Amino acid sequence: MHDDNDLRARVAANLADVRANIASAARRAGRAEEEITLVAVTKTVGANAVRAAIDCGIKVIGESRVQEAQEKFRALGGLGGAEWHFIGPLQKNKVKYLFDMFSMVHSVDSFDLAAEIGKRAAGRGAVMPILLEVNIGEEGSKHGVPPLDAEEAARQIAGLAGVRLAGLMAIPPFTDDPEASRPHFRRLMDIRHGLERLKLENASFNVLSFGMTGDYAVAIEEGATHVRIGTGIFGERKT
Repeated sequence: MHDDNDLRARVAANLADVRANIASAARRAGRAEEEITLVAVTKTVGANAVRAAIDCGIKVIGESRVQEAQEKFRALGGLGGAEWHFIGPLQKNKVKYLFDMFSMVHSVDSFDLAAEIGKRAAGRGAVMPILLEVNIGEEGSKHGVPPLDAEEAARQIAGLAGVRLAGLMAIPPFTDDPEASRPHFRRLMDIRHGLERLKLENASFNVLSFGMTGDYAVAIEEGATHVRIGTGIFGERKT
C-alpha cells in the first residue's frame, strides 16, 4: 500500500506539472485549455500506475500493444472509468480484439487496416472512430501514409462502412529540440486544411493527435487537440 501511495503521489505531481504546461501553451496560442485532451500513454507501466492516473483525473488512456492492454484491462476489471485509445502499430490479425477495450484508433496507417477495422466493426453493428496516421517526416522507420498520399488515403477510407475518419495523427522525427518538431506539425495542419476543403462524407478532421512528452507544448501551439504523454506522467519507461 505504501508503494501504491508513493506511486499515486508521484503521478499526481507529474500530472500537475503537465497540466500547468498544457494550460500555458494553450494561453500562448489563444486556445482554451479544455480544447486539449491529455492521453496518458501507459505502454510498459503496470495496471497500478494506470489506476493511479485515472484516480488523478486522467480521462483517456493510450495503449499501443493489444496483449498488454488486455492484461491491464483484466487487472483493472474493465475500463476503470476512463476511455481507452489505441495509439500504436496495429496488425490486421489483432483488430478483432479492439472493440471491447478501445473507443478510438489513432494509428491507422493504411487503407487495408482501415478496411479490416471497418469490416469487423460493421459485423458488430458498430462504428469505430479512427485517425489517419501520416508519416510526417517521411522516415523509413516510421508508420503512416506519406504526406503526398494523405488525400487519396482519406478519400478511400471515407468510403468505408464501420469506421468514421475523425482526424489525423503523426509522430515527427525524434529530436531533443522541441522547436524542430514545429515545421512538421505545421505541415500536418496544412494537410488537415487541404482535407477539410474536400468536404468528404463520413469524415471530419477535428481530432489532431500529435505531440509527446518532449514537444507537446509546441504541438498545442500548432493546433494539436490530443497530446500523448507517457514519460512526463510516469517517468522514464522500462524497456
